[in-house]
Amino acid sequence: MKRKSIFSALIAILFISTTTAAQETLQSPEQYLGYELGEQWTPHHKVIGYFKHIAAESPMVEWQQYGTSNEGRELIYVTVSTEENIARKEEIRTNNLKRTGLLAGEPTQDSTAIVWMSYNVHGNEASSSEAAMKTLYELVRPGNQQPRWWLQNTMVIMDPTLNPDGRERYVHWYKATAREEANPHPHAREHHEPWPGGRTNHYYFDLNRDWAWLTQKESRQRNEIYQQWLPHVHVDFHEQGHNSPYYFAPAAEPFHKAITDWQREFQHTIGENHARYFDQNNWRYFTREIFDLFYPSYGDTYPIFNGSIGMTYEQAGQVGLKIIQVEGDTLTLHDRLIHHFTTGMSTVEVVSQHAEQIVSEFTEYYRKSRENPAGHYKTYVIKGDNDPDKIRSLLQLLESHNVQYGKAPRTGTYSGFNYNTGQDEQVEITTNDYLVSAYQPKSVLARIFFEPQPELSDSVTYDITAWEQHYAFGLDGYALTERLNPVSAGLPNPNIENNITGKPYAYLAEWHTVADMQLLAALLKKGVTIHVASQHFITNGVTYQPGTLVITRNENEQMGTQFDKVVQETATEFGQQLHPVSTGLMDSGPDLGSGAMRFVEAPNIALIAGNGTSANNVGEIWHFFDRQIDYPVTLIDTDYFSGVNLNRYDVLILPDGSYEDILNEDRFAAIKDWILDGGRLIVLQGANALLSGKEEFGLKAKEDTEVERSGFNYSSFNQHQRERISEANNGSIFKIAMDPSHPLGYGYDDFYFSLKLDTQAYDFIEEGWNVGVANAGAHVSGFVGSEAEKDLENTLAFGTQELGEGTVVYMIDNPLFRAFWPSGKLLFGNAVFMVGNRK
Repeated sequence: MKRKSIFSALIAILFISTTTAAQETLQSPEQYLGYELGEQWTPHHKVIGYFKHIAAESPMVEWQQYGTSNEGRELIYVTVSTEENIARKEEIRTNNLKRTGLLAGEPTQDSTAIVWMSYNVHGNEASSSEAAMKTLYELVRPGNQQPRWWLQNTMVIMDPTLNPDGRERYVHWYKATAREEANPHPHAREHHEPWPGGRTNHYYFDLNRDWAWLTQKESRQRNEIYQQWLPHVHVDFHEQGHNSPYYFAPAAEPFHKAITDWQREFQHTIGENHARYFDQNNWRYFTREIFDLFYPSYGDTYPIFNGSIGMTYEQAGQVGLKIIQVEGDTLTLHDRLIHHFTTGMSTVEVVSQHAEQIVSEFTEYYRKSRENPAGHYKTYVIKGDNDPDKIRSLLQLLESHNVQYGKAPRTGTYSGFNYNTGQDEQVEITTNDYLVSAYQPKSVLARIFFEPQPELSDSVTYDITAWEQHYAFGLDGYALTERLNPVSAGLPNPNIENNITGKPYAYLAEWHTVADMQLLAALLKKGVTIHVASQHFITNGVTYQPGTLVITRNENEQMGTQFDKVVQETATEFGQQLHPVSTGLMDSGPDLGSGAMRFVEAPNIALIAGNGTSANNVGEIWHFFDRQIDYPVTLIDTDYFSGVNLNRYDVLILPDGSYEDILNEDRFAAIKDWILDGGRLIVLQGANALLSGKEEFGLKAKEDTEVERSGFNYSSFNQHQRERISEANNGSIFKIAMDPSHPLGYGYDDFYFSLKLDTQAYDFIEEGWNVGVANAGAHVSGFVGSEAEKDLENTLAFGTQELGEGTVVYMIDNPLFRAFWPSGKLLFGNAVFMVGNRK
């Protein structure tokens, strides 16, 4: 026997022995769990345990923890491929980053395609984690030869549970609710989750809307790993209504204009392969409907804007273990997980069949991004004289996504789009300004973030249509059609010098950003007495605007020798510069002892939560206090709110919701009496309808405009939705005229760019303060129907009304929406801390 033949024989023997050993130790999900998949819901720790078991027993799998959820549950992912590919996993990963240009060097001759599959981003769409276990097992099961062929040129990344807290909320509720034998009747309690449901994470955020904004802990941790791989194909597994057929790509219009022909075409290629399997099994499915590719923060669109083929797969579900569908069939959990398993395996198969082309197209995508980027604008400018906290926050977000930036190389005048005016004009660029060039690897994502007016190919969309980041962060800047090459620059240096000697008469702190609010909240919790300037004043030649925090030594004598240390160290912790003054006598404006310096009382805050309220908006407010400014808030459930003594609280927040069944006549009267006695009521979005038109409250809905129509409406039934679109607003940006002299407007200029989410329209308040209003022509970016735009002009956005000793704050727009609109957070902070300070 020749030496080569002997060697081959030895390898074969070794492979057989290794396979035999794996067969003996590698357990199927049923063996590991002790029940058949689909018989019951699997808790998160057992899903993770099974993935770790496979990784421990198969050389084709490695696992890694990438973080923890808010409630401390493990977040892991696994890499799956042949043993040879696993051994050179780092080479495959770095090769891919070299193709993008984000990592220096030339890739080796390798065409391994990378497919990433994300499961259970919505906690109560739980069948996908069950499918993930079966998919992993079948990919590596000894004797299952076809997947082994696929994995020769494919690396599979699997994240079994993106939202473990939401999943556990759902699974725990179901196990505690259902009887031993599942009840398939749609009216059964086990198919109807209580508020807030298991869809969202701990803070009631929809993680599938957070891929770009990274406001949540889970999103930020996952993104770090995602940026290390930048897969070629990404699949996000979901569930929809239980009567729906299965949905897979290709997606529906509108497609964002940045999506390439190749990305569109390969969605069709994958969908055709799925259809082949579904046809063989006579399973119902649909494509090209409902789920569009426009809003950039989904699990399909965000990967697309990073060069991937991003897709959403939607299985009928969001119910218990089995349910009777409208046609009379019974849909089971086993059905659901098998469908997801099938599309998952089909995806790996198609990727393997086209691996070389996928890698080639991915490489070309990034080459074009660097050398010949698409889009009208080639340079985005962030003015260097913006507030440094705001600049830093935006640049940190860009860094998280590997979007490159720098400083302007020279001073000059250019023709550009001014975000503030909405006009093309001559603009001046200085070497202090920050630039984001379109000529970079993440060109498309930069375009998505900064494009002034995203172009819609179809006005019927699934989500908001505007998100531009100058508007979101409240930053001045421009978009240029001319290419400017930035020079390297880091984040703005805070240059904080709070090592202040001596004993100043007072410390002043300006009021512009969330960091200023964090400082205020921290000082209040430490018992520091603080006033806020209600008028501008000048000292030492410096002008301080309304909202400036005034911390005097005299009123903090109770702190003794710790006063200076506490104030200075706290300000430094939050990156805020203190301005010491040696006298209370100002050069101009009110002195520091004037009544114009209003006392800021540390408020006791209550937030209504529970049935009838929007879980998303409750979560936005809760997260704001708990994670963003670290200030205590008490959540009170609607189930027992009627028995709560409101006199324990200074501020009561009514989130978006419907309050007809929450507040009876007596409880509403009690709230009004509480306001008259000095309470502060903050009302957001839909909750304003509760007060509209009520006696003593100044809020009134804008009268509907009568639209004259002649003759009959001959439009077809199918066209009805498109005709109604003229009256719709799913999320667009309006330029709100602000009154910065009012406490609700402290820290703002004469305008604020607000994200309007609906068509709620209220007249100006006659007996109150119209602090923020949408005047004629206020619409700036995003789609709003022509009739809706008219209705929203000359309406109230933010206002206050004094009622007895108390105050009502009307917030028609939601400044905390999804926590990704930083410029609105100060507005909400003003409502909590600044409004109503009369002493």
